[in-house]
This record gives sequence, structure tokens and C-alpha cells, in this order.
Amino acid sequence: MTADDVTSSLAWLRSSHSSNEGGACVEVAATARAVHVRDSKDLARRPFTVGRHGWADFVRYAAGH
Repeated sequence: MTADDVTSSLAWLRSSHSSNEGGACVEVAATARAVHVRDSKDLARRPFTVGRHGWADFVRYAAGH
């Protein structure tokens, strides 16, 4: 199984603040060990992966700004 097979089978979530009008948006998919992040406008580009602790730190920082 390739990395593309794994990420294509994930349940991707989009922010409720995003519209369907093609605006800037990221999608995330969480697994037991990592959070995968992709650009909803460029699905041909491979997503990047962040460890769950790193993602939690990012969200905590972003929520405070």
C-alpha cells in the first residue's frame, strides 16, 4: 500500500468557516499517530503529516491569536 492509498482513504474534514466558493481552505484527517493536512484547492499535491502533539501545539497557538 502506498502513501497515496493511505491518504485517499482518510476521512478529510474541512473547517465550518470555509465556503464551497473555492476560497482558501485546508482539510485535515486525523489518525491514531498523526494529522494529515492538505490544500482543498490542490488535491494533486501530496498532503503533509504532523505528529499529533505537534498538531495540538499548533491549534493551541492558533486559537490564542
